[in-house]
Amino acid sequence: MSKVGVFVCHCGTNIASALDVFKVAEAARALPGVAHAAEYKYMCSEPGQQLILDAINEHGLKRVVIASCSPRMHETTFRKMLKKSKINEYLLEIANIREQDAWVHADFEKATEKAIDLVRMAVAKALKDEPLKAQTIPITKRALVIGGGIAGIQAALDIADAGHEAVLLEREPSIGGHMAMLDKTFPTLDCSACISTPKMVDVGAHPNITLLTSAEVDAVKGYIGNFTVTIRKKANYVNHDICTGCGACEQKCPVKTDSAFNRGLSKRTAIYKLFPQAVPSKPVIDAESCLKLKNGKCGVCEKVCPLGCIDYGDEDRLVEMDFGAIIVATGYRPAKWQRMYDEYGAGRYADVIDGLQFERLVNASGPTEGHIARPSDGKAPKTVAIIKCVGSRDPKKGHAYCSRACCMAAAKHAHQLIDKLPGSRVFVFYIDVRTPGKGYEEFYDQTRKDGAVYVRGRVSRIYKEGDTLVCQGEDTLLGKQVRVHADLVILETAMEPSPGSGALLGLLGCAKDADGWVTEAHPKLRPVETQVGGVFLAGACQGPKDIPDTVAQASASAAKAIGLLNKDEMETSPMIAKIEEDKCSGCGACGPICPYKAIALEKIPARDPGTGKKIERLVARVNAGLCQGCGACTVACRTGAIDLLGFRNNQILEEVDALWL
Repeated sequence: MSKVGVFVCHCGTNIASALDVFKVAEAARALPGVAHAAEYKYMCSEPGQQLILDAINEHGLKRVVIASCSPRMHETTFRKMLKKSKINEYLLEIANIREQDAWVHADFEKATEKAIDLVRMAVAKALKDEPLKAQTIPITKRALVIGGGIAGIQAALDIADAGHEAVLLEREPSIGGHMAMLDKTFPTLDCSACISTPKMVDVGAHPNITLLTSAEVDAVKGYIGNFTVTIRKKANYVNHDICTGCGACEQKCPVKTDSAFNRGLSKRTAIYKLFPQAVPSKPVIDAESCLKLKNGKCGVCEKVCPLGCIDYGDEDRLVEMDFGAIIVATGYRPAKWQRMYDEYGAGRYADVIDGLQFERLVNASGPTEGHIARPSDGKAPKTVAIIKCVGSRDPKKGHAYCSRACCMAAAKHAHQLIDKLPGSRVFVFYIDVRTPGKGYEEFYDQTRKDGAVYVRGRVSRIYKEGDTLVCQGEDTLLGKQVRVHADLVILETAMEPSPGSGALLGLLGCAKDADGWVTEAHPKLRPVETQVGGVFLAGACQGPKDIPDTVAQASASAAKAIGLLNKDEMETSPMIAKIEEDKCSGCGACGPICPYKAIALEKIPARDPGTGKKIERLVARVNAGLCQGCGACTVACRTGAIDLLGFRNNQILEEVDALWL
C-alpha cells in the first residue's frame, strides 16, 4: 500500500483556535495507508514546506495530504513544492479544514471530529490518485487589448514597450475613453488631457501597436496562448489610408446632431471626429445622421474632399487574427439616472445634469469653452447642488455597491465651481464621504474649507419653482428637512458595466457577477486574471475604480500578459476531462454544457456492427488547452464515457465510502 503523509496546519489561530489540530494529526496516524502525520503552525511557509519535503525523504512517502485552508488558496503552492521531491505533484490532496470547518463551526469538539472526517476522506482519495503529466502548448506572440480607455492604452503601451505586438481594439472612432472627457483629475487637479493625450499619441505612433478603432469582437475561438479572434471593423465611410484629417468635410456638412462626446450639450456634424485631440485624427460618418446614406441626397462631404476619401459604399469587414493573450479593458458607463429617479425630474429639467456633463461644461475644449453655464439659458449659476450616490448604494432604485470615485468627483466639482464662480454657493448632499486614496482626505478637507457646504442626507425630490430647482431632502445630522434653491444640480451617478460587455464575456467564456462586472479568478491572489486561461482584466470592467487604480491594474494585467508572451510554450493542467471513445455515443450533450467551449464532436473511422463495413461515427473530443476541469460534462454524459482526471468516479466514491463505511 502506498505510503501517505498527512500534514495538519494550524494556520496561526485560524484553524487551531476552532479545533484540536494535535488530535487530528493523531487520528491521521491510525488511518490505513498513512506512514507519517505531523502538525505545524504555518504549513505554507518555507519552514513548513521544508518539513514536508524532509518527511517525504525520511519516510519514503508516495502521496501527500495537507489539512489546511482552501485548495484555491495554496494548492498551487504545494504542487510547486512537490516538484522539488520525487513525488508527482498531482499525488497531492488538500483537506479544507479552515473554510469548510474551522470558520463555520463554533463547537470545538464537533469541529475536530469533522476535521478528522475530512482528512480520512482525503487520505482515501489520495490512495486512488494517479500520477498526471502536464502537456505543453505553443504561444502566439501577440496580445489583444479590448477597450481604448486609459486602462487599455496603458496595457497596450506596456506590452508594446516590452517588445511584443499589441492590437488595441476600440469600438468608438477614437481611443481615450471617459478620461478624455474630463477637465481635471483629483486630487492634484492635473489637466486630464495633458496626461491622457500624450499617451494616446504614443499609441498611434508605436511600431508594436496596431490600432483598430470603430471595431468590435465578433467571435473568439481557441485557448490560452492560441486564441483566434474575429474582429468586425465597422464601416466608417472614409478611407483612412489616404485621409489627412484636414477637416474640410466637417466644416461643410449641413447635418447637425447631438454630440455624444459632449453628453448632448452641443451639436456635431454627421461626418465628424470624436473630439479635437482624437487618435486617429480622422473623421467618420454617422450613418444614422448622414442624408446621403439615409436617402441618397446631399453628398457635400464627397464634393469638398480634396483627396476623394469619402466612400459611401463602405461595408463592415471581418478580420481574423491570432493572439496569445487577451486583456479586457471595456470600462464603464454612467448609470442612466433618468430611468431610475423620476423624483429628480427624469431628464425633464435641462439644468439637472450628471457629473460627466459638468466635466464637459467646465472643460476648455467643451461646448462652452470652460465657462460654467446653465444649459437652459447660458447664465452662470449662483447656487449649485451636488447630489452623490445617484444610483449607487441604493438597491431599491439603483445598485447596492459603492462607485468609489463619486465622493472625490463631487469634491473636485465643488472646488471647480467655487474657484471659477467666485461668490457662488455649493451644497453637497451625501450619505457618507469615502476618501481612501493618497491625498484624497486632504483634498476633501480643503474643499470644505474653500466653502462647500456638506449636507448629510439624500435628496427626496427635485422640482421647479420659478427660475430655480428646489432640492428637498433631510439633514440627518440636524434631524430636519432642508430645501436648497439651486440654479444648477449635478448628479454624481453610479458606474455600470459598459454596454455590450456582457456579450463579449460570453464570447470569451468569462464569468460576471450579479451586477455584470467581470469576475476575477481570485480577489486577492489573482485579481487581474479570469478563470479563462490567458484572459486578463484591467480597470473598471471589473468594478468601479478611479484613474490611479485603473492604471495600476492595467500595468498589472500587462505584466501578466508579458509573462505569458515571453514563453515559447507553456504547461497546461492535466486535470481535465477524458473521454473513453468506446463508450461515447456521439450524442453531443456534453458540448453545450461546457462553459469553456472545450468539447466538440469529431468524426472517426469505425465499422458497422451489423455489416462490418467501414463507416464514420461521431465522438466527443476535449481541447486540452480550453478545458478547465470543471466537471460539468461528466454529469451530462449519458453513457458515462467522460471522467475527470484527478477526480475520477472511483476516487470520489472512495471518499464517500471512507466517510460512511
